[in-house]
Amino acid sequence: RNADTALTDHDTGAFGSTGTVVAGKATLAAAQDLARQLVAFAAEVTGAEGAECVLVGGAVVCSGRRVTLAELAAAAAERGVELAAEGRWGGTPRSVAFNVHGFRVAVHRGTGELQILQSVQAADAGAVVNPRQCRGQVEGGIAQALGAALWENVRIDDGGAVTTDILRQYHIPTFADVPRSEVYFADTSDLLGPLGAKSMSESPFNPVTPALANALKAATGIRFTETPFTRDRIYLALKEAGLALPGHSAPRAAATAAGT
Repeated sequence: RNADTALTDHDTGAFGSTGTVVAGKATLAAAQDLARQLVAFAAEVTGAEGAECVLVGGAVVCSGRRVTLAELAAAAAERGVELAAEGRWGGTPRSVAFNVHGFRVAVHRGTGELQILQSVQAADAGAVVNPRQCRGQVEGGIAQALGAALWENVRIDDGGAVTTDILRQYHIPTFADVPRSEVYFADTSDLLGPLGAKSMSESPFNPVTPALANALKAATGIRFTETPFTRDRIYLALKEAGLALPGHSAPRAAATAAGT
């Protein structure tokens, strides 16, 4: 049949920290239901009590007799028994991920240039189901957050028109702009998530700008409260505080600091 929302249950979609947990819990529920059916059917086939049957390694063992899943499937086909299951998960309750970020930066007092010397993020995703994919999620979130913190700025003129409506005027980070980040996963397991996992989603984005602002504060003594942290904004703040040096004669890393 054609796709129709009237034919299916509500689906939250894979967004807002729902992908791993919601789909995973639904899959887990279906698998657990099917496992119960297999054990019950194996007991029926072998004449054993259900309490004497256990699903182990691609087979059900009943009172010492091992019946493979292939044998159970064949027996089900002969008897007209359908071994199938569905699983549902509404999205609640579920846990949230936690992330912390740290930067070591240098600020050029003659130009206002901010250079990221080191970037580190630690993430609590519970039991990481797919480490490579989860690491990519974290690195992507860091890149997006750096864009918001350092370059992206929607400008609107007096008539209400957006003047930064093309990428030539609205800078998003390229590979050359994004520093290499160290990513570490906490060794945890979540009681609510499938296999102990938690969703990661947008969480890596959240601590980046505050950490960068704290690093800037530690390096310059100035609290920057408006993004993006452009070099002209940094230089003007340094100048107002009497910390700027004229021209380009200042050492490149005139002030260095870390922030989390």
